[in-house]
Amino acid sequence: MIIFLARRFLWFLLTLWVVFTASFFLMRAVPGGPFDGERKLEPDVKQAIERRYRVNEPLVNQYAYHLGMAVGVLTEEGKFRLGLPDLGPSYRIRDYSVNQIIAQGLPVSASLGILALAFSLVVGLSAGIIAALRRQTWVDTSVMLLATTGMAVPNFWMAGVCILLFVFMIPLFPAAGWGSVSNLVLPAFCLGAPYAAYIARLTRTGMLEVLHQDYIRTARAKGLTGSRVILRHALKGALLPVVSFLGPAAAGILTGSLVIEKVFHLSGIGSYFVEAALQRDYPLAMGVVLIYTVVLYMMNVIVDISYAIMDPRIKLQ
Repeated sequence: MIIFLARRFLWFLLTLWVVFTASFFLMRAVPGGPFDGERKLEPDVKQAIERRYRVNEPLVNQYAYHLGMAVGVLTEEGKFRLGLPDLGPSYRIRDYSVNQIIAQGLPVSASLGILALAFSLVVGLSAGIIAALRRQTWVDTSVMLLATTGMAVPNFWMAGVCILLFVFMIPLFPAAGWGSVSNLVLPAFCLGAPYAAYIARLTRTGMLEVLHQDYIRTARAKGLTGSRVILRHALKGALLPVVSFLGPAAAGILTGSLVIEKVFHLSGIGSYFVEAALQRDYPLAMGVVLIYTVVLYMMNVIVDISYAIMDPRIKLQ
């Protein structure tokens, strides 16, 4: 386990560096600059702003400066120091650093993502188990029909329909904003519904395969109740495909939250990323990309460890 985690940590550092480098040069390869807006600035003012943010320096110098700050060995003034990573000030949100903006938006995105993932797991697992136990009945057909529909419908279209139904026609939830759990119900549902459909199909397939195994027949022959056979013996083996799917599911929920946060006007890091991309706020966009990279990598490591725990035949290497 220690060797596995150490190796993964080294790959984690390499992945962060590659993502940082690729994002840095790709963002600056687009024509234009962060201060080339519709309202033209006076030449002296523009030069002062570019000098303040070091945009006028050669690209290699900018890369070394921002990389040093991200690693935690340079201050904003370019002096050597050892400390926490700092991505510097935002180009567009004045008087705020990227660290402060992420600290404000991350709790919103994390709450939305956790609630959406929990919803997709609970609904998907329950629907998949019921469909497998009622195979080739109207229950199975209905669940699979809903799952197929959920996989095909985009979450932004579902968000519009939910706003029309549960905000205007039946006013149960607020349309937008942040402050209570009710503000997250509709966004979490729209974000987690497609993944609940995937999980339902995977659970049904895994459960059908496991129910025909010899150890399930042995458990039933011993006189165990049906619920105990399902929950204690069959479910563990049926969850292996679902656990493998959780890594990509976490990635999809994170990237999908960009659109959902914009639709429901949630001030999470997804909405900040959209604004940063539109306004060419390079430090803020870089900070959000790195946050997504860290979360996705950690989720994949957790999935690998969980997979090895659930299936003793798999060894961590």
